[in-house]
Amino acid sequence: MPAKGREMPAKATTKKKPLKTRLVLSLPVYLMMLPGLLYLFCNNYLPIFGIIIAFKKVNWSLGLMKSPWAGLDNFEFLLKSRETARMIRNTVLYNIVFIVLGTILAIAVAILLNEIYSKFFKSTYQSLILLPYLMSWVVVSYLAYAFLSNETGFVNNSLLPALGKDPVNWYQNARYWPFILTFVNFWKSIGFNMVIYYSSIMGISAEYYEAARLDGAGKWKQITNITIPLLRPTVITLFIMSVGRIFASDFGLFYQIPRNQGALYATTQTIDTYVYNALMRLGNISMSSAASVLQSIVGFILVIVANAIVRRYEENSALF
Repeated sequence: MPAKGREMPAKATTKKKPLKTRLVLSLPVYLMMLPGLLYLFCNNYLPIFGIIIAFKKVNWSLGLMKSPWAGLDNFEFLLKSRETARMIRNTVLYNIVFIVLGTILAIAVAILLNEIYSKFFKSTYQSLILLPYLMSWVVVSYLAYAFLSNETGFVNNSLLPALGKDPVNWYQNARYWPFILTFVNFWKSIGFNMVIYYSSIMGISAEYYEAARLDGAGKWKQITNITIPLLRPTVITLFIMSVGRIFASDFGLFYQIPRNQGALYATTQTIDTYVYNALMRLGNISMSSAASVLQSIVGFILVIVANAIVRRYEENSALF
C-alpha cells in the first residue's frame, strides 16, 4: 500500500500521431526507396508479361497480342529435339561440378587468405584473385584463345614442344573442353565466392580461436571444428541459391570461350547456347521464350525442394 500523502506516479501515455503527420515524416524514406522500387518493377516484374510469348506463335505482322496461341507446342518442340538429352546433361553436370568444387575451393581460398597477417599482402592477393571476376567474358575468351590457338597459342608453341608433345587442335577436340571450361569458370568466379566466405570468416569471434589454442588445438583442428561449422549457414544459403540455377548456364562461358565451334557441341552445348543458336538459325522467338520459362519453372521447383529439405533438418538456415 502506498504511504499516505504520497501520490502514485501517473501512468505514461503516448499519443499516436495523426496519419497525415506520419506520412509527412516518412516521406523522405519513401522518396529514397522510389528509385530502387522503380528499377525492381521495370527490371524484374514488368518483363513477366513476356511469358505469353512462350505460349504463342508470334507473327510480328499481327502484333504480339493478336498472334495465334500455340499452347504447349513451343515446349514440345524444345523437349523433342534430338539434342535435348545432351544439352540437359551438359547443363546439369557442369552445374553440379561448379557448385560442389566451387564451394570447396572458395572456402579453401578464403581460409588461406584469412591466415595472411600482413595487410598489404592480404589486400594484394584479394585484389588479384577478384580481378578475373571483373573481366567480361569477351576479354576472357581472347585470353583463352591466346593460350589455345592452333597457330599462335602459347600452349602449342611453347609449352607442349618443351615437354616433347605434339600440338593439339584444341578447338576441334571436344574431349578436352570439360576440363578447360571448368578451369576457366573457377579462375574467373572463385574470387567473388571467396569474398563472400571471407567476410563470413571475418565475422567469427577471435575468442573461439583463442580458447581453442589454449586447449592445444592446432590450425587444422581450428579450421575443422570452428571455421567450417560456423560457415555452414552461408554455405547452405549459397547452395539453395545455386540450385535454382542448375538448369541454366552462363552463356558467356559456354558460348564465348569455345567460340561457338560446332565440333565442340558434344561437351560445350547447354540449354542457353542451344536456344541462342536455334533463335539465330530459325528466328523462333517463341521457342526461345519457352526454354526460358521452362528454366524458370524448374529452378523455382528446385529452390522450393532444396529449402524444404534444409528446413526439415536445420530450420534456422532455411531461406523461408
